[in-house]
Amino acid sequence: MTETVAGSAGATKRPSYWSIISKNFSSTVVDSIRTMGRAVRMLVLTLVSMVSDIARGRLQWKETLYQTWYMIGVTAFPGILIAIPFGIVISIQVGNIIHQLGADSLSGAAGGLAVIAQGAPIATGLLLAGAGASAIAADLGARTIREETDAMRVMGINPINRLVVPRLLAAWIVSPLLNLLIIGVGTIAGYLVAVGGQGVTPGAYWLSFGSFAHPIDVWISLVKSVIFGTIIAIIGCQRGLEAKGGSRGVADGVNATVVLSFVVIFAVNLLITQITTMFFPMQVG
Repeated sequence: MTETVAGSAGATKRPSYWSIISKNFSSTVVDSIRTMGRAVRMLVLTLVSMVSDIARGRLQWKETLYQTWYMIGVTAFPGILIAIPFGIVISIQVGNIIHQLGADSLSGAAGGLAVIAQGAPIATGLLLAGAGASAIAADLGARTIREETDAMRVMGINPINRLVVPRLLAAWIVSPLLNLLIIGVGTIAGYLVAVGGQGVTPGAYWLSFGSFAHPIDVWISLVKSVIFGTIIAIIGCQRGLEAKGGSRGVADGVNATVVLSFVVIFAVNLLITQITTMFFPMQVG
């Protein structure tokens, strides 16, 4: 009898590493799709609630202004600190290559377009994700753990209207302003390096900048920053409202918010860049 039990136990096969990996991978993909679906659903509900609140005159303006001021406070100065070295590095690297080609007058075009088209919107998204979205996730996560959101629902208050809509509006307001700030500071920093350290004349710098940079480039940059602001606000709110498991759950939600925001921002930026390059090719004015 003992031998039979031992034999049957020995006959039981352990799952292979490949089956374990494939199972974990498939579950991860399914969870990611479900998370994306919940995020899209939250975005749709937020937009509908926003329109409804504006039409009824019930928009939480005080909370919106508070969130806007908070986001400006935590991103404006870091934005300047990022824009200065970014503009300098672009000017130095591009300037060295252009100088070897004997086209120093194109420094303004290369440096300015790099800041406007890529540097400013990406820096805006990363700053909002690191400072703004993490704070949103921590705040809403703490409220969820303390069951404040459940209490709101019991009192007939929709957390989407009260908590999510003001934060999305704040992200819409702050993202283009921060983007313009980074464009201005980064362009001026690149100009000072090109003129002061690389021997480019001010007239040649601004002439090439004006020949290649057009208002449509600035508008595309602003639209990208607003899209990135929407992404980080929705991800932060979703992770915060879905937090569970105490303070550890809040910390995990904040960490997931920052990581997901970074990944989605770079992926969406690649997609937008391909689309804009296709429909709005670079032209010399």
